[in-house]
Amino acid sequence: MLITPDVVISLRRITRSCCERIARSAFELATIRKKHVTIVHKANVLKIADGMFIDICHTVGLEFPGVTVDDVIVDAMMAHVVRAPERFDVIVTTNMFGDILSDLTAEMSGSLGLAGSLNAGVDHAMGQAAHGSAPDIAGLDLANPLSMILSAQMLLAWLGTRHGQPALIQAAEAIETAAMRMMQAGESTRDIGGKLGTRAFGEAMAGRMAAA
Repeated sequence: MLITPDVVISLRRITRSCCERIARSAFELATIRKKHVTIVHKANVLKIADGMFIDICHTVGLEFPGVTVDDVIVDAMMAHVVRAPERFDVIVTTNMFGDILSDLTAEMSGSLGLAGSLNAGVDHAMGQAAHGSAPDIAGLDLANPLSMILSAQMLLAWLGTRHGQPALIQAAEAIETAAMRMMQAGESTRDIGGKLGTRAFGEAMAGRMAAA
């Protein structure tokens, strides 16, 4: 909100229902991974909003006694993730911090082009590449399509779980397996040291899945 030509106020909206939903999603994911959730926040400054977020996450965590929970201030988290990423598994945080952390962790894996993303709501979900568009290399056969492929994989997994369709879950697992094997074999695009263009990468991916 522009108050005067020299003063802008930005409002941040935090709701209990949304905090509960994202916290529950994090803990449910943790149960099938390493059973560890890290809450990232700025409660030392945003005492009311992030304080509520932390409290709700810990309350939801009581429903998952087998999951270890810790919380880290976002400033320190940036350093910890760079220094020792293996310390963390599932991270739950608010929108802006999550947006920044997701780009940081994706780049640490080798490229933003490796980061699949899923916006999952109560009844609907949308898969999208975490990096957004890359208009500067559009049409040049340079873009890494893996981020979009993995986003589709996450969407298939969500749909399969949500609607009880094992075939969709199996398709998601096949995509993930093919992607992992391609990375291990060095079949990748130039942003991570490979030689494949966008089209060749897609064709190689399709070939691996067809042969599975």
